[in-house]
Amino acid sequence: MIPLELTMTGAEVLLPGQGLSRTELFIADGVVQSDRAGRQVDLSGYLVLPGIIDLHGDGFERHIAPRRGAMKQMAEGILSVEAELAANGITTAVLAQFHSWEGGVRGPEFAGQVFDAIVSVRDDVVTDLIPQLRFETHMLDDYEGLAARIAGWQVPYVVLNDHLPHDRLAQGRKPPRLTGQALKAGRNPDAHFELLQSMHARRAEVPAALDTLCADLVNRGIRLGSHDDSTAQTRAEWRERGVMISEFPESLEAAEAAKAAGDHIILGSPNVVRGGSHKGNASAVDLIAMGLCDALASDYHYPSPRRAALMLAKSGLLDLARAWEMVSSGPARVLGLEDRGILHPGKRADLAILDAKTYRVAATLSGGRVSYMSGDIAMRFLS
Repeated sequence: MIPLELTMTGAEVLLPGQGLSRTELFIADGVVQSDRAGRQVDLSGYLVLPGIIDLHGDGFERHIAPRRGAMKQMAEGILSVEAELAANGITTAVLAQFHSWEGGVRGPEFAGQVFDAIVSVRDDVVTDLIPQLRFETHMLDDYEGLAARIAGWQVPYVVLNDHLPHDRLAQGRKPPRLTGQALKAGRNPDAHFELLQSMHARRAEVPAALDTLCADLVNRGIRLGSHDDSTAQTRAEWRERGVMISEFPESLEAAEAAKAAGDHIILGSPNVVRGGSHKGNASAVDLIAMGLCDALASDYHYPSPRRAALMLAKSGLLDLARAWEMVSSGPARVLGLEDRGILHPGKRADLAILDAKTYRVAATLSGGRVSYMSGDIAMRFLS
């Protein structure tokens, strides 16, 4: 597909350092241009904003495995994911795939299938899809050869997390929902409980294993993040291993420690939209107000980045330019993507075009190519 060559007029455009202004925007060859290009399109009544960069989302699970056993058309599932991403103004998306003891769609075998499917459809999608591996740190038997497998899967970003219910396991008690979790993993509930207990029992071996794994991944140039940091000490331990991204810190203490050290802080857009964490952790709105956020991610809900940015602006906590940075140039900096995130000559023509009255996504362009368009705006482009 050849990128569009257009001169967009009449719209309010969010330019770096200027906020919204009624100005012309030129795109050609997949990038923003400094001079007029192609034919003119009147976008009066619309806002043209930098495309959303979603740096952590696992909302794609329902597309690739809509129900247990329905996992046969992985590539078709990824194409369906892209359609939802584009409809929500997302032009670059990190697909966060688990490598977990939870099994099923979060199991190690399934992870490899997902990464292979992403590679297989890259030439068929417009949205830039970036794979992320979320590795459960207590899976000690899976460490050997993992860094090489990650490189083979073409995964540039790894997040390390521990979702074992340690408090319960330390008491010898079964965690809630164990039976349902076991069935999803294809295990007998008693065998599943024994697996959790065995990983918990070997927890003292994990730090040394992580030291080796992280050093290998850093040497391979792979970006590393930690998930749900709870304390300043936890964040410091991750930083010593070269893990410079703090995803969804659970406490003010952890977020402040990350900020003080210059680490990147990612918060969840649903936390903003809901007005707080569904798990009772630190409020994203409060952390943003204190300057403790570099970027917002969709987490589990793709409409949330756009909604969160608009809510932050409407509330007056941030102006629109700063709020939108949380879902565009902020994520670009975290991911080291210097070619996108702002509408400036030479940058990728990644655009989220919103209806100025409803703020709904009317069209999305990624690299100057249309990934989504709906309603009356189509006539503007076609006429």
